This record gives sequence, structure tokens and C-alpha cells, in this order.
Amino acid sequence: MEWSDEGIVLGVRGHGETGAIADIFTRAHGRHLGFVHGGRSRKIRPILQAGNHVSVTWRARLEDHMGHFAVELLTPRAAEAMNDPLALAGLMSLCELGRLLPERDPHANLYEVAQFVLSFLDDVDVWPQLYVRWELALLDELGMGLDLGRCAATGATDGLIYVSPKSGRAVSRDAGAPYADRMFALPPFLRRGDNRRSDLSDVGTGLDMTGHFLAQRVFAPDGKDLPEPRQRLRQRIARAS
Repeated sequence: MEWSDEGIVLGVRGHGETGAIADIFTRAHGRHLGFVHGGRSRKIRPILQAGNHVSVTWRARLEDHMGHFAVELLTPRAAEAMNDPLALAGLMSLCELGRLLPERDPHANLYEVAQFVLSFLDDVDVWPQLYVRWELALLDELGMGLDLGRCAATGATDGLIYVSPKSGRAVSRDAGAPYADRMFALPPFLRRGDNRRSDLSDVGTGLDMTGHFLAQRVFAPDGKDLPEPRQRLRQRIARAS
């Protein structure tokens, strides 16, 4: 068995004296694990940094075997983000949450959004909003998506400014007014037809919303909290706002 693809390194762990097992989110083959010979060497270790864009060739005798990766670096995103604590926090959070995906299950659309986020890490006016959209897409791919297209109470598609913390559905201004203090605010960059310029405080609002549903629907059933990289991202967004 053999295939070649491109992907995003999500994580790596040592295996044996010099080898490593790489966790890579590939475009066509989904999240995939593979053994990398010499993965802890000076030559290959810099390639297997979380967030890096790589080309991979996977080989195995049988399809259900872990197999081996041969990897080549395409874009050193980890190194590019290293001097920007906020960008690095975004990169690490995306890679950590990406490991929620089931192995070998293709998620091509989510992969494209992830690449879009990471390609804009040098522009703080762009990537944080894209990152929130990525978390929404992740929830959707996990079968726990939110419905932000119409009001849960009236069915209206305009004036949606709240999100119910229970149902994950949007609520219009009028229908949600009596319960505003119990709702999540829908940030402007996620509202249909709202062209106002959003800032990092709006991103924080979006992260609070997606973080709630990730915590409630994904992590809490297993008795876990949001992972530390995701918590660190929220903290850094708050400091930068």
C-alpha cells in the first residue's frame, strides 16, 4: 500500500531510540498516523513541528497497518509563528483540536479552512476571525454543528445577534431580548449582512461561543476540560484586545 499527499503536522511523539510517530492531517486521507525513521534526528525533527505544511508518502504492507511516513517540508509555519505569541497560540490550538478528528476519515473542507487560517498567521486582522470559523467547521465535521442561519424562535434569517447556549441555534434581536443576559452574542463577522469592522474583542466573543460548545459537547462527556493550548489562545486574545 502506498499513497502521497500533503498535510499539516498536528503532533509527534518519540518511538524507539531515534524514530517518531507523526500525527498528520492530510488533504485527501484525513488525520493519519505513521512512523518516521529518524524522526528525532537533527535533520527531520524540525520538519515534524506542529503546524508545518508537509508533503508525505505513506507506505505499509497492509492498509490497516500504521505504516511509515516519508516527509518533506513545504512551509515552515512553526518557525514563522515562533516570534509572535498570539499566532503561535492560534497554531498550537488548531493543531491540538485537529487531533479530535477520527483517524483516516477525510475532511477535505476542514483541511482547506485550516490551511487558510495558517496561511494568514502573519496578519492579525485576518486569521483570528478565520480561526473562529474553523472551530465552527470542526464542530460541524464532528456532527455537533451550530445553526446560525435562522432564528430558533421565529425562523427569521435577519437580525440574528444571539446564540442559545443550550441549542446552539441563532436567535433574533427581538426574540432574544428578554433572555439577552443568558445568550451568547453572535459576533458581527458571523452575522449575515453585517459589514462592520470586527476587532479582537469580537474574536474573543466568538471564541467564548465556540469554546462553550466544544467544552459541553466534545470534552465534558469524557470528563475533560478544553485543552490547555485552546485556553492559552483565549487568554492571549483577551490580553491583545
